[in-house]
Amino acid sequence: MTLFLPQRDGAGLRAHEPRAEPRGLAGTGPLTSRTVFSAAHVVADPCADVTPDGPAALDWDATLAFRHHLWSHGLGVAEAMDTAQRGMGLDWAGAAELIRRSGAEAKAVGGRIACGVGTDQLGPDAPADLAAIRRAYEEQLAVVEESGAQAILMASRALAAAASGPEDYLEVYGHLLRQAAEPVILHWLGPMFDPALDGYWGSADLDAATETFLEVIAAHPDKVDGIKISLLDARREVELRRRLPAGVRCYTGDDFHYPELIAGDEQGFSHALLGIFDPLGPLAAQAVRVLDSGDTEGFRTLLDPTVALSRHLFESPTRFYKTGVVFLAWLAGHQDHFAMVGGLQSARSLPHLAHAYELADGLGLFPDPSLAEARMRSLLTVYGVPQ
Repeated sequence: MTLFLPQRDGAGLRAHEPRAEPRGLAGTGPLTSRTVFSAAHVVADPCADVTPDGPAALDWDATLAFRHHLWSHGLGVAEAMDTAQRGMGLDWAGAAELIRRSGAEAKAVGGRIACGVGTDQLGPDAPADLAAIRRAYEEQLAVVEESGAQAILMASRALAAAASGPEDYLEVYGHLLRQAAEPVILHWLGPMFDPALDGYWGSADLDAATETFLEVIAAHPDKVDGIKISLLDARREVELRRRLPAGVRCYTGDDFHYPELIAGDEQGFSHALLGIFDPLGPLAAQAVRVLDSGDTEGFRTLLDPTVALSRHLFESPTRFYKTGVVFLAWLAGHQDHFAMVGGLQSARSLPHLAHAYELADGLGLFPDPSLAEARMRSLLTVYGVPQ
């Protein structure tokens, strides 16, 4: 049945004919040519009596079921990251519980998991010195290692505020890498995802910041499994990728250019650690399986059409992409409601969400298109849009 969706330019409603059948997606088992992580969202408990600035309350059954969904398609889970609203509603206490629970689930089913290590227990109000920042990182690193997960050293708002220059980043990261039990993934998150990280690695000049980043890696190549780059700059990622020491992987975090970066060129390719692979999980896994067979063209044929949806979800202000990710999870039937930690379901407009539905429906992302249509219709009704 036709849906009437609000247009983004304010020019009234647009008719959309929902897809009748789901897209056929087949294939299970491990992916072989690329290591692929989906940064997974969390499911809020909609019945918890919480406030936007209070501790998060999660629906643990739905949150963990979504991780099993990703593992079932051969994807790894990147846990307690930006996509899980880390620093945007999910505090360290909630993240630590999430890491422990997801680590146990991963161990039970043999799923791959890597978890974010940061300094968010320090809080946003009181400035921290470098010693306090090191201790905060160490506390979180211990929790991740005890869970059996691989560690992802995330960018720290506290370090960005406290560091006086590149030497402070070299000191803090060198200290952490020397004590890490296993090789970690280093994460460079750009200010488009978190404005508090502007000037990370000691300079707002990205060329200078890149040199510091590479210096950290060169000093400890045996302790760095790979790097995750989230700068939405494909050229810079390729240039950096080509300068990595042998054995250090590049995990693209570029939600605008991921097909070309994963496909690679004659000099190499990127693996993946992406928020967009939360809603794209089964389709992304199918595309990588095609790439595993050596069919780069077939891989691009499957994944290139998804970029329009990703660019829409991650449009400025990029940090609110989580709203679209959770919205699509609700439409796809992975959770029973569209409520988010911190009330972030209100962070995107109805026209934005309507276009996300339209793009996702066109790609065949919904396992039950009729359910997605009914839920979209119910949201339009709540907003008073006539159907």
